[in-house]
Amino acid sequence: MSDTVIRVENLGKKYIIGHQQQERYTSLRDVLSRQAKGITQLFNPKSRVHTPNLEEFWALKDVSFEVKQGDRIGIIGRNGAGKSTLLKILSRITEPTEGRISIKGRVASLLEVGTGFHPELTGRENIYLNGAILGMSKVEIRRKFDEIVTFAEVERFLDTPVKRYSSGMYVRLAFAVAAHLEPEILVVDEVLAVGDAAFQKKCLGKMEDVSKEGRTVLFVSHQMAAIEKLCEQGIFLRNGKVEFLGNQNETITQYLKGITSKPSSLRSRLDRRGNGEVRIIAIEIKDTEGNVLEVAASGQTIDLYFYFEASKENISRVIASLLVKTPLDVPVFLQHNRLTQNDFGPLPKQGAFVCRITKLPLPSADYQLTYSLLKDGTYLDALNNAISLSVVDGDFYGSGEVPPISAGVCLVDGKWHIESLVIA
Repeated sequence: MSDTVIRVENLGKKYIIGHQQQERYTSLRDVLSRQAKGITQLFNPKSRVHTPNLEEFWALKDVSFEVKQGDRIGIIGRNGAGKSTLLKILSRITEPTEGRISIKGRVASLLEVGTGFHPELTGRENIYLNGAILGMSKVEIRRKFDEIVTFAEVERFLDTPVKRYSSGMYVRLAFAVAAHLEPEILVVDEVLAVGDAAFQKKCLGKMEDVSKEGRTVLFVSHQMAAIEKLCEQGIFLRNGKVEFLGNQNETITQYLKGITSKPSSLRSRLDRRGNGEVRIIAIEIKDTEGNVLEVAASGQTIDLYFYFEASKENISRVIASLLVKTPLDVPVFLQHNRLTQNDFGPLPKQGAFVCRITKLPLPSADYQLTYSLLKDGTYLDALNNAISLSVVDGDFYGSGEVPPISAGVCLVDGKWHIESLVIA
């Protein structure tokens, strides 16, 4: 007997998008004119003019893969890649436009906060409701009830309608129900991002336990550290198609690589300053294998390439610097070759300044990168917010956990130990 629990064949999901003409404002005359036209078209159907501006959008196209019993699959991709649409189809929430899926076993889904909850019912009642939806008997639900409540940490509010729960309480209870009512297949979207760091860690531990019991886990996340720690295999979606399918580390590597090998051109930027003797014309971010990165991961070693053109050969004593800032324009760190005592010597007419950042110390966020080139205190070239640097969670500490940017704008590789002391 086959141990395949999910088979997806040539799956596609199409949506029809309507575009409306944008107007700066609507006057009373416009409203009256439209009303008059509507009355005319009501009595004279031939005068009706339909000019719909519709567009077909394939959220998923030709998606095929198989999932074995007990597999832990991480599904990754940029926003709009089709991850959530895929999970909704697998959870029988949305029907596919084409293709087919076959699923063996009971599926529990956690796709958004409070999936399947009735807001007017209490936490206690929703536990029984969700269990019934999953096909559990009252005896089975009662057997798991105390464990669910303890995990969700909502004992005091168990008999309160869930519409009064905070988003954190909602997601704690929803995840506890989905994970503890023994589904054969557990489907979890990025909803865990609602919880705090301690809750996320507990959820990841529970999903790991679920998979060790022989049940299957499908997990969508932008947290590469969680994908790397929890999952054994990965699916990388791009523009609704399967770009790569393999073990989780290879999948993450493929996700981090750039779409194109062309560096981001800066030739058209007019907001630079400096005398122009040396100009940065493009910037590229690469991994240590030379692959161009679309995004970088926390803890990853990266090389920043600043491609330049010089007005003449043998310009020397150049200081190249970069400044990384948060989306709120707060400086995070500064790096330049005088700090590292790296003398470039005479420059060629064309080349690249390369700065290696070992173990990128940034939590997940979109940062701005500013650069400058100086010689003897004079600016040759400088550009504020030259490119954006997108960082996703990586396994910086080797623990599968990375603090969010709200806890601090920099990651520090510290070590802890304990000493026995006699304190007078």
